[in-house]
Amino acid sequence: MSEITREQVEHLAGLARIALTPDEIDKLTGELGHIVDSIAKVSEVANADVPATSHPIPLSNVFRDDVVGETLTQEQALAGAPEHDGTRFKVSAILGEEQ
Repeated sequence: MSEITREQVEHLAGLARIALTPDEIDKLTGELGHIVDSIAKVSEVANADVPATSHPIPLSNVFRDDVVGETLTQEQALAGAPEHDGTRFKVSAILGEEQ
């Protein structure tokens, strides 16, 4: 099994801004190790002779026609916004610090 450490899990949780309990860190340490091992197994058989597959059944033209329909005016779209500048929605910053 791949060696994923508690410190690595704590570091990833910090980057993702997720608060984890010690029990959650222990559980995720094992689960992430299992995930890394599973990816390694797939990588062993995925070589140049095996074509990439995004879907098991070939699909073609699964999109509908792009037809213009009724849309909101700018005023209608902004009418329910808690804050706007007349042309755009205004939102507060969500990242408290730069990385």
